Amino acid sequence: MAVRTGLGRPDETPLAETGRRKRHSGAPRISDAEGSQKRTDRWDLTCPRKPSTGATDRVILSSRDQAKARARAAAPVKADAELVRRQNRGLVLATLRRLSPIARVDLGTATDLSPATITSITADLMSEGLIETVTGEAGDPADGKGVVRGRPRVLLRLDADAAYVLSVKIAINTAHLLLCDFAGAEVARRLVRLRTLTETRESFPQTLIRVMREFLAAEGVGSGRVAEIGVACQGFVDLTRGAVVWSPAFTERNIVLVEPIQMAFGVPCFMTNDANMIAEALNWLDPVRYGGTFAVVFIDYGVGMGLFSEGRLHMGADGSAAEFGHMNHLPNGPLCRCGRRGCVEAFIADYAIYREARGMSPDTDPGDARPDPDELLALERAAAEGDPAIRKVYEDAGTALGYALARVMAIVNPARIIFTGQSTRALPLMEPAMNRAIEAALVADLRHSTVIETLPWQEDMISKGVVVSALARLDRQVFADPGSAMRLLGRSAQAREVAAADSGAT
Repeated sequence: MAVRTGLGRPDETPLAETGRRKRHSGAPRISDAEGSQKRTDRWDLTCPRKPSTGATDRVILSSRDQAKARARAAAPVKADAELVRRQNRGLVLATLRRLSPIARVDLGTATDLSPATITSITADLMSEGLIETVTGEAGDPADGKGVVRGRPRVLLRLDADAAYVLSVKIAINTAHLLLCDFAGAEVARRLVRLRTLTETRESFPQTLIRVMREFLAAEGVGSGRVAEIGVACQGFVDLTRGAVVWSPAFTERNIVLVEPIQMAFGVPCFMTNDANMIAEALNWLDPVRYGGTFAVVFIDYGVGMGLFSEGRLHMGADGSAAEFGHMNHLPNGPLCRCGRRGCVEAFIADYAIYREARGMSPDTDPGDARPDPDELLALERAAAEGDPAIRKVYEDAGTALGYALARVMAIVNPARIIFTGQSTRALPLMEPAMNRAIEAALVADLRHSTVIETLPWQEDMISKGVVVSALARLDRQVFADPGSAMRLLGRSAQAREVAAADSGAT
């Protein structure tokens, strides 16, 4: 199985792929490999559905009640007009962010909404201050003499200043902050050095809040102008509690972050795993290539996975789904950073490679086996030049990786598996053993439907994924409702007035 490299650019995606689909006789309407969706779900393509926050008790129905339930399910149900309108508003906002500036007629084509619906929704959004008009080129094509006829087209785009979102990425002893406007453009960024390993569950939330406030103040952005905050972290997160259950960035567990941040800033905050946000970023970048069902495997300081299932990010019941690196490969194997033994990560992460290559005990604490980039490059060169002992380390890592991938392929059947992260440089050294393990673990029929590829690592990918997710939540949960939109915009206007007054006073 060859490992492919490459990434389609967003400007290569034709409008037809993101807009109206023509119906062809005999053609399937849904194709997981291309990320297509049923028309009734299309509004939510770029806005991942909010995960379930709890289990539902099972109800046993009598045969009579089951028959009644089946009859109700089969009967036509009148659509909730207000819900449909909210969905359509969210769809229009998400489409404008991807395609603006765009004319109303093209917006209708892209969203599959009627001209009357587009006119009504855009008029409301404009009156609320969420979108604005710009003048484009003349509407009629050029004649044979190269003269463009007709009036300039009126194009629509988001009002970038309507709201801001703040992304916070937490790693070992660092916090990366990224502020973006409503159109998704970067406003400011900052890398802050912290001592996460010595922070307690009580102290760290306050430390992070202080850092966030200092960042916003330095950029002249009042906290009232921030509409959504997203926090991504290595390790296990619990969406239901808004907490870091375990992370290599901390020595303590169960650090609650969402509630203190929401209380401090008065805006919604969500928490997520860093690898999930890589999948979000790829889906936004190229929803045709990275749609449907696909998995991102992040290999770096640790090993993580982000999983999209049928066009939506899969996070499980509480946000801890797809913990690829902490599946067990060998019972009682090498020590992992999570404290267990034999995890996949304990064979293929950078500390695992370094620990084994340097002849350290498999019981060595991963914190004591942290290689610097030059040491990893030296190991990769030695393996490439034929050092048998070092080559075996990478072969063993490839075997562990291959068997783990085989489980994912058998259970999830992804159209693509994408490797990224700094340690994917060493993937060619692991690839032969990885492919042998996949072939040994899976029958041929289950192997050939998945494409495996690698992408060069970009540090911004996690932060961009948080921004994409935050903006999608705004589109779907806040600005899709006119009342919520006006309340938030009023709060933002007050914050601007206060900032202007403070600026004038100084």
